[in-house]
Amino acid sequence: MMQRGRRIAFDYGDVRIGVAVSDPDSILCSPLTTLKATDKTVFNQIEEILAEIEPVQLFVGNPALLSGKDGTASEKAVTFAQQLREISTVEVIMVDERMSTVSAARNLRDSGKNAKEAKNSIDMAAAVAILEFAIELQKGSS
Repeated sequence: MMQRGRRIAFDYGDVRIGVAVSDPDSILCSPLTTLKATDKTVFNQIEEILAEIEPVQLFVGNPALLSGKDGTASEKAVTFAQQLREISTVEVIMVDERMSTVSAARNLRDSGKNAKEAKNSIDMAAAVAILEFAIELQKGSS
């Protein structure tokens, strides 16, 4: 049985971090915000989000290379997850996101947004995809 409570997923990038949140029953996943990764207060912002939402789990997308080997982006995501563990007592789980950003970008493009205005939306949509995938995996294993 899956623990009840809201979950948050992060799609970490050098420039932007997409953030998504689930409802307490983990049925609906929604885009929350896009944070500027370069902002010096980004972890303060994350702490505020965590305090407000009080999640039971955090997920970080791991952009492993399609070959399965971890690349630089993956190392950065792992470092980001480690930093989350330092500011939060909540479990942080890495999620293979090889397909999530691709599908998120494709869905947005198909919905008619141009690339520039879609960038923030894509990061949030990717975070939603990571969260939905993580919840599916958990429901499948419980």
